[in-house]
Amino acid sequence: MKKVLFFIALAVTLSSFAQTKQKFGHINSNDLLMAMPDNKQASDALKAHSKELENQLMAMQAELEQKYNDYLTKKDSLSPLIQKTKESELNDLNMRIQSFQQTAQQDLQQKEAELMQPIIEKARNAIREVSKEKEYTYVFDTSTGALVFWPEESDDILPLVKAKLGIQ
Repeated sequence: MKKVLFFIALAVTLSSFAQTKQKFGHINSNDLLMAMPDNKQASDALKAHSKELENQLMAMQAELEQKYNDYLTKKDSLSPLIQKTKESELNDLNMRIQSFQQTAQQDLQQKEAELMQPIIEKARNAIREVSKEKEYTYVFDTSTGALVFWPEESDDILPLVKAKLGIQ
């Protein structure tokens, strides 16, 4: 008897779940991120950091070029030991420049992630809030390219999320 009641309760629950209308929405998260004012500030900060690294790299390259040109003009008058020492210095400086380039690239990527993480989190939270408020079952992100079709009854929630964030 208990098993029969259990299966009846299970069937009623499943049938009510199946009858519940699913509500779908979609958003292009890239469009949202581009519309957020915080994104411009982060982009400007990243450009400034990139310019600072670029200036340092250019100074290092100018130093190498100047030392190389000095070496070339004095090479014939230098003893073999001093020539070898100067060549070693030039090689070391070149290696430092290459190392700096790699480190700068990693630093730039880390800085971008650091600047964008709060913006992405803010957007994600706004999407969640709108989805809950408007009772969406699923919201798809069309910017990933994974969604190639959505039904006509799917709502684009970008305007709602923009409104939530106070973006025009």
